[in-house]
Amino acid sequence: MNQHIHGGDVYRYPDILDFSANINPLGTPESVIKAAEKGLHKIEHYPDVKKEELVTALSVYEQLPREFIICGNGAAELIFAVAWAKKPKKALLAVPTFAEYEQALKSTGCQIEYFYLKEEEGFAVTEKILEQITPEQDILFLCNPNNPTGVLIDLVLLDEILKACRKCGVFLVLDECFVDFLECPKKAEKKAHLTEFENLFILKAFTKRYAMAGLRLGYGLCSNQQFLWDMHSVMQPWNISIPAQEAGVAALMEENYVNLARKLVQTERNYLKGELCKLGLRVYDSRANYLFFRGPKGLGRRMLEQKIMLRDCSNYPGLSGGYYRIAVRTHRENEKLVSCMRQVLKEAADCGI
Repeated sequence: MNQHIHGGDVYRYPDILDFSANINPLGTPESVIKAAEKGLHKIEHYPDVKKEELVTALSVYEQLPREFIICGNGAAELIFAVAWAKKPKKALLAVPTFAEYEQALKSTGCQIEYFYLKEEEGFAVTEKILEQITPEQDILFLCNPNNPTGVLIDLVLLDEILKACRKCGVFLVLDECFVDFLECPKKAEKKAHLTEFENLFILKAFTKRYAMAGLRLGYGLCSNQQFLWDMHSVMQPWNISIPAQEAGVAALMEENYVNLARKLVQTERNYLKGELCKLGLRVYDSRANYLFFRGPKGLGRRMLEQKIMLRDCSNYPGLSGGYYRIAVRTHRENEKLVSCMRQVLKEAADCGI
């Protein structure tokens, strides 16, 4: 069985400081925890199969019609549902990017073509991608900002990509799961284009924004009602538990929490980038709540020996060994990371590694 390796595997490594998963550094809001606990008292019942309260709350939050919203057991379920509802014959992926897109597409027997993001271009999506968007493609997955690089797609170019996809009959899945950590999220969001582009599906999640990875809750936005119906037809009923639904409603009220996290991420990302550069590491232009950098091979293993977990990105298509991603955490945790990495790199240099 072909399994992709993700960050956040804290169960195999007790007492670890986890920089491998890009979770909100403020942790789960107390109101969300209380809402989930309240939901536990209702677990003798089935969850609301229509998710009425959650969908209503999302409609208010996103300022979109309820009919545009579909909820899933994390963004991962929606990625697979998109693939199975669309059943594409050929797909285009800009790599390196989130591994789940490829896994979902391959599960349907889809043929995949790659648009390789180049290191010399800062791993940015460039205008050259327009040349690969053709009527032969059925679907294109883009992550904005991209995971693992954190690089944001130029907004003018993204509009051109949208138009090219519509012209060629290509369905565009735009993953915006990290958009809330941008300095100006509303400038990057494309939900205003949903009515005009029925071939656009926007993916979002509570996982990173509210530090709710363990509850599994994501949602998608799309104006194409037939496609959403097709997605529902390949998804199981009662896919979101009562605790997750109630926690989601509570989370959407935490506007100040999200703003505070955004400010913290901006400050600490700049701090981490500066410190990593001082250590002689090449750090790329991430706009998200994580940093992507190049360092010596084996750095992840040596850091793990010091009980700090990085995300080794060597298994991403288009990358080799020596690429890493780290989450932006609290200042105290970030200081510990830098201190430990400084020592590990010094020891490696002393040993001629």
